[in-house]
Amino acid sequence: MSAESHPTLPPVRLHSDAELARDALVAPLFARAVRLARWAGPGTRVDIGGELVAEQLPEAAAVLGLDAADEDSAGYAGQAWRVAVDTGLVDVTEPEEDVEEDAGQGGGQGAGQGGGEGIREGAAEGGEERFGTAAPGEDLALVTSGAPGDVLDLWLAALDTVLADAAVPDLDGLVDALDAGGEIDFDQLDWNPGREADFLDGVLANLYLLTVTEGGAADRPVPLPVLAASMVVPDGMGEPTDAVLEQVSDAMMRLDDQFRQLEPIGLVEFRPVDEELMAEAEGPLEAETASAADDEDVSRYGMVRLTPLGLYGIRARMLEAGVEAPAVGELADKGADALLDAVSFYPESAAQAEIEQWLAGRELPAAVAELLAAARGDDEGGPLRRLRCQQALAPAGPEAEPAVRAVLDDAELGGLARVWLAERGVVDVPAPDPEMVFWLTVDTIAAQLAADGETEELPLLMETLTAHHAGFFEQVWRVEHPATAYVLEAMGRLHPDKKAAKEARKAAFKARSRRP
Repeated sequence: MSAESHPTLPPVRLHSDAELARDALVAPLFARAVRLARWAGPGTRVDIGGELVAEQLPEAAAVLGLDAADEDSAGYAGQAWRVAVDTGLVDVTEPEEDVEEDAGQGGGQGAGQGGGEGIREGAAEGGEERFGTAAPGEDLALVTSGAPGDVLDLWLAALDTVLADAAVPDLDGLVDALDAGGEIDFDQLDWNPGREADFLDGVLANLYLLTVTEGGAADRPVPLPVLAASMVVPDGMGEPTDAVLEQVSDAMMRLDDQFRQLEPIGLVEFRPVDEELMAEAEGPLEAETASAADDEDVSRYGMVRLTPLGLYGIRARMLEAGVEAPAVGELADKGADALLDAVSFYPESAAQAEIEQWLAGRELPAAVAELLAAARGDDEGGPLRRLRCQQALAPAGPEAEPAVRAVLDDAELGGLARVWLAERGVVDVPAPDPEMVFWLTVDTIAAQLAADGETEELPLLMETLTAHHAGFFEQVWRVEHPATAYVLEAMGRLHPDKKAAKEARKAAFKARSRRP
């Protein structure tokens, strides 16, 4: 997964490792891999590459409780076996390759066909068929006796295998693209392994982002056309062209096939594209109609949602790729300075959840004092740190009061402390001097601009903060705050009163001229 697309993501709320490990163990494909690993023994025969020989696939399917009459059962068994081998649940000893001996016994058949099948057939003609063996691997014990983290590591290895398989086109296409030497002609197949893997990684990264973004898809599925369009439609494009819509349709059908393969490992919950819809379509599915249809119609185009285990898995892959993908709760053992710096850029609900977990493991008076100390600073991030500190203190009770009172005379925190005390009805709070009032006004607006940008609510906040101070703009430009000019310029653009906006622009010019 690329670290360039989303260098910093909103934090994800993960289930506990114990809950996730339980989810992994009941994921159908992983559970099948475990069952086959327990079945493996002296009678298990494998080919070159560790694959079960074709004659044993029906027996493996029976072990898994699959219907022998179902033509897909052997494929399901083969996939589960590959997962078992790749994760270390099964140890295989492949048959020895002796091409020269086999070629001599089989009249060159092994060399002519290439691969393990030719070698095996050549050996059979010579009177002795060669197979490898398989046995339960050491890691199988981790399924029942390992820690949750051990189980999740096994599941992540299984996920790698499934994702690699999902990025491969259908077998018929591969067979058609084999050249005379048994090599894949990628030009004929129009398939680039790296490109396909990158495409699937990009899709899953976008699905992750839609899930963790505040107001996103955390509790509801994403329509497949939306996900396909996120990979195909260029940023800033208005009405998509017919060519682009056709690409979206093609991407939808690729994703439909890939998510069918990813669901059994527990990564996603998936509702495939309605087969009747595909039968009704004379040409490519008209994906643009999905955006205008009602919920029931949209679902016919396919719906997908990352499971809690899927969120864990995609985040793990992102971290491995160098993407910064935070999780709520991982700051619980950090200092208040690290907490406020991090949550300053979190969505508000995620920031509050992180702060609550941080406070839960600490004595409140000491924690409040640490938060207030970390909120100080005249750097660019100072206003937003103080805003998050104010949010952190909001639910605190009377036991926090001594630490808050201790900063009443602090130039940067005194205003925040007075607001907190006033909200709790404390009466013996000294009134702030005008300089502190102006400083707090600048700091508050700077924090809002840093948190949410120029929102629709910000002009009303500006009007409210300045209405009760006669000659506000004649004095505020002198405030010793690094964001004074910046805030006044924003007021000049956004203040709903035209006269006040003009005064703000003049004050901004003075503030700029005053600074060295």
